[in-house]
Amino acid sequence: MDGNRRPEDMVRISTPELAEKFIQEQIAEVRRQVGSRKVLLALSGGVDSSVVAALLLKAIGDQLVCVHVNHGLMRKGESEAVVTLFRDQLGANLIYVDASDRFLDKLRGVADPETKRKIIGGEFIRVFEEEARKLTGIEFLAQGTIYPDIIESHGVKAHHNVGGLPEDLRFELVEPVKLLFKDEVRVVGTALGLPKAMVYRQPFPGPGLGVRCTGAITRDRLAALRESDAILREEFERAGLEGKVWQYFTVVPDYRSTGVRDGKRVFDWPVIIRAVNTVDAMSATVPELDWAVLRKITDRILNEVPGVCRVLYDLSPKGPATIEWE
Repeated sequence: MDGNRRPEDMVRISTPELAEKFIQEQIAEVRRQVGSRKVLLALSGGVDSSVVAALLLKAIGDQLVCVHVNHGLMRKGESEAVVTLFRDQLGANLIYVDASDRFLDKLRGVADPETKRKIIGGEFIRVFEEEARKLTGIEFLAQGTIYPDIIESHGVKAHHNVGGLPEDLRFELVEPVKLLFKDEVRVVGTALGLPKAMVYRQPFPGPGLGVRCTGAITRDRLAALRESDAILREEFERAGLEGKVWQYFTVVPDYRSTGVRDGKRVFDWPVIIRAVNTVDAMSATVPELDWAVLRKITDRILNEVPGVCRVLYDLSPKGPATIEWE
C-alpha cells in the first residue's frame, strides 16, 4: 500500500480513546524508524508542528532537536509561548533563533506581496539550514505534514518551508500525522496535553504578519499591527467569541489618514479588523458583531496603540474578497 495514501477503512480519530491508540501506535512506529538516532524539527508553534513535537518527545525524548525561528513576524507573545511550553515545561531540546532583524532588513522597501513571501520563505530555509549544519548526528527531519498537504502538494508541506533544504543534508522524513485531517490532529494534540490555545490556534499564514502589514513593512507599523491584533484577540475572548468566529485578525495598510489628537492634526494609520466564518476556507462570510464589542475594541486600539487614528471593520465576504489582504 502507498504509505502516503489514507486507507479507506481508517477510522477517523474523534475521541480521546482513539487518539490515545493512535499515539501509542505512532510512538512504536517512530521508535522503530529512528532507533537511537536524532531527529530535527522546525517548530513553528502551529498546531501541526506542535503536535508532532509533543508526540516525538514521548517517543524519543532528547533525541529530538527542535528549532524555533522567530522571523519577527509572529503575533504578540507567540515565540515566548513556544519556548515556555516546549523548553521550560516539557524539557525539549529546543534551539531558539531570533532572526527578526535579519528578516526585516531583507524586507526593507519590498512592497510586492509575492516577493515578500519568497523572501520570507527563502530566508527561513537559509536560517534553518544554518542551524542544521551546526548540529551533528542528525539523520531525520520531522515535519507536521497532514493528509490535505499530501493531496494538495504531493507530500511536501510547503508552508513549513523546509522542503527546500539542500539535498546534501540527506534527511529521512518522519511524518507521524501525515494521514490525519486537521480536526483529527487537534484531537491528538488535546490527548497529548497541549494547551487549548495551541491546539485550536487560528490559521496563520507562513509569512506571518508580513502579509497583514501590507506593502513595504516598517517596524513601527508592524508594532502597531502586533499590538492591535493582541487587543482584538483579547477582546474577542472576553466577549465569548473565541471558537465561535473562525478567524479574526487586524491589518495595518501602508497608507495614512488624517486625524485629530490632543487638539492637533495627526497623520496616522488605520487599523482594519478582519473576521470571517467558513467551513472550508473556499468561501467565507462576515459575522455581525455586537456594536458594544466593536466599540470596546476601537476605543482600546485608538487609546493604546501609537500611530493609529482610525479603526475599520472589513465587511467583505469571500468572494470576491480573499480572507487575507495580501
